[in-house]
Amino acid sequence: MEAPYVNIHTHRPTGRGTELRSAGIHPWDAGKTAAADASSLGLLLAQQLSAAQAIGETGLDAACGVDMQAQERLFRAHLELAGQLRLPVVIHCVRRFEAVMSILGRYRLPGVIFHGFIGSRQQALQAAGRGYMLSFGRRSLASPRTAEAMRALPPESMFLETDDDDTAIEDIYAAAADAVQTDIATLRERIYGNYKRLFTDGQLD
Repeated sequence: MEAPYVNIHTHRPTGRGTELRSAGIHPWDAGKTAAADASSLGLLLAQQLSAAQAIGETGLDAACGVDMQAQERLFRAHLELAGQLRLPVVIHCVRRFEAVMSILGRYRLPGVIFHGFIGSRQQALQAAGRGYMLSFGRRSLASPRTAEAMRALPPESMFLETDDDDTAIEDIYAAAADAVQTDIATLRERIYGNYKRLFTDGQLD
């Protein structure tokens, strides 16, 4: 039996394959919420948390114009909540990689996934060296620098996603398989193995 396609982060669920369920408040909305700690955030997300496999997406974005202090408060609240609930976090990071890495290092988390990673080989290996996962989507694959970073990663550090794109997850896998010079079936097995390890203790979902 072939491994299912895993879409680790999508805003357009299709019901096909395995699609991660997460709960969080986007950094772009940091100025619109009063949730500044894990307790208040947990109350706001209570309904979503009942089905969530991960917390997020959360993180820092230097390009969106939202007050950075508000973003950092909300980010820390998400990480504190994730630690309490023992859930992995899905990270949104735009032009704040070092700051995000510094903050993450202060929390004990069962897993970290940088979604939609667009960065350098050095950054990718730095994140993977801490045991963090990197997820790649259409925009990632369109960047030669990021495609190089993806090729440098150990297979156990990779996920794929559609994010808010209408590209089919099957097409993302096809492009990624070509970029890392493997076949789609092998890539599906690797990524499903990563999913099982992180979210089901190695068991089937």
